[in-house]
Amino acid sequence: MKRIRSLAVVAPLLRPVAIHNASRTQLLRSASTTAASPSTTDSNSSTLLEQLPPSRDPLASAKLPALHARLNLHPNYPLQTLARALVDPSAEKDPRFTNEHLAHLGNTLTSYFASEYLMVTYPRLPTTVLFAAIGAYVGNKAFAALGREWGVEAAFEPTADVDAGLLQFKRMPPGWKEGEPARGRTTLEQAMANLVRSVFAGVYLHEGLPAAKQFFRQHVVSRKLSVDKLFNFEQPTRELSRLCAREGFEPPVARLMAETGRHSRHPVFVVGVYSGAELMGEGHGASLSEARTRAAVVALKGWYLYSPLEKDLPSKTAMSKDSKFKPAYIDPGEVIV
Repeated sequence: MKRIRSLAVVAPLLRPVAIHNASRTQLLRSASTTAASPSTTDSNSSTLLEQLPPSRDPLASAKLPALHARLNLHPNYPLQTLARALVDPSAEKDPRFTNEHLAHLGNTLTSYFASEYLMVTYPRLPTTVLFAAIGAYVGNKAFAALGREWGVEAAFEPTADVDAGLLQFKRMPPGWKEGEPARGRTTLEQAMANLVRSVFAGVYLHEGLPAAKQFFRQHVVSRKLSVDKLFNFEQPTRELSRLCAREGFEPPVARLMAETGRHSRHPVFVVGVYSGAELMGEGHGASLSEARTRAAVVALKGWYLYSPLEKDLPSKTAMSKDSKFKPAYIDPGEVIV
């Protein structure tokens, strides 16, 4: 138990270069080597802690334990790492106290988890839709909203008297427009997103891969994402014809299934797209052309949003050597019109 506590103190003081370039195993080895010499560790830790203002001491903040409890983090996750996750590189020049490399590691982890989940759940997604779905799960806007839901508050300016439990970063000057040079500053959205990524990286470093995946499922995958609203077909009828030809299906045929008010101001037509005797999609509209287009869109979404009943994630083999992975379904790819 004493060794775990010593690692918790040393971990946030590791050089970011090691976090950026080394694997988790190498980090733990370096931490254990450092912990083997307690006199050196204690002197280095005390020297670094003396450089911090009293208000920035993680152990003196009331906001950090509250955030730690709200996120239900493991006791192995030290407050020092959580405090480091709240310091943006724009607020501090010393990289030993910023979340730059933690955010990079967290971005890699969350992007992998989201890609793995989407590619196994929806193996037929087009590339553009897949990237859009990944961004909807782990993009800056999604993570910034997640950070606000965690109850994270941002300091107006990263001064010496700022509480260690506040998000610290340098804001953009008034009148700044997107696309202009940042000049060592960042936006609230970017800083909040990097904080969330850094928290994920801390969970992975201190608790391991299973805990990081569980944390990702609880806070990211548990959110409802309407993947069907991410599609934007330019020529759905033509794309459906190409799809049927590639898969060896009978050519799609649009048939009028129902109508009402043909000669009124607001007619409604219901059109179904059939491949042989099988109904592929059904749509309605104020005109036959609109209803046929919507039916083709429904048929294409039904094809691309196919999800297998049994889903097996390949990352489970990294948690246990005895785990066996059942290969996922691989689709020939999207249709090129």
